[in-house]
Amino acid sequence: MPMNKTNVNWYGPWVALVTPFDAEGRIDEDAYQQNADLCVQYGCTGLVANGCMGEFWSLSHDERQRVIELCVKAVAGRATVIGNASAIATGEVIKLARAAKQAGCDGIMVLPPYFVKPPVDDVISHYEAVSNAVEIPMMLYNIPSAASVSLTPEVVDRLADVENVVAIKESSRDFVNFYQTYVAAGDRIHVFIGPGGLFGVAALTVGAAGYVEGNQNYWPYESTEIYYATKKNDLERALQLQKKGLAVRQLIEGNGPYMY
Repeated sequence: MPMNKTNVNWYGPWVALVTPFDAEGRIDEDAYQQNADLCVQYGCTGLVANGCMGEFWSLSHDERQRVIELCVKAVAGRATVIGNASAIATGEVIKLARAAKQAGCDGIMVLPPYFVKPPVDDVISHYEAVSNAVEIPMMLYNIPSAASVSLTPEVVDRLADVENVVAIKESSRDFVNFYQTYVAAGDRIHVFIGPGGLFGVAALTVGAAGYVEGNQNYWPYESTEIYYATKKNDLERALQLQKKGLAVRQLIEGNGPYMY
């Protein structure tokens, strides 16, 4: 059965998990699983392994596969687990997607092919090839500041009809672009905004399914509470937390910027 927003229930505050390392540069597996468990306890409904915050670009294929396995094991079915399968080459994305499915992930996240700046039709073909090769729900990832390729609302409108594409993480940091994406494709896929600590309240108010945020790694409870307060229509508290979220982001990004 084709997967879409009607049969894949993704929503809420999601965390892009960091990948901790030990003094020898190896993945600190215990710390990783402890952090994943804490994020679930603090109310995250989804966890992204190997995202930008997880430094996927610095990990080998085997390390990325191991991180996914650790995340699935730590969460133990209590929340949605997404493995970032992004790579420049389509074949490598397919390998990572298969590894994510085998590990028990609920879905994958896929950037457009970054660095090489392909034309739009090639971007569409990239996603179609992954979808045809691996039957697993897919979240598009738009972060043009890092990928150098933009999933514009017009492109997302086309991608929303690709089988297995069920969601997008819209991290352009452009609220107009987010809203135009929601208008273009929100009837077919779940639209998440990237920086929940910046735009969470506004995005949720106009229909976003949730947000994917890095703040929960170091500011867990209040970062997730932005979602729950907004949904309870406690906008006074939600906006107070949103303002605090901006301050937290500015503090962290003093040594950044961190992209998610």
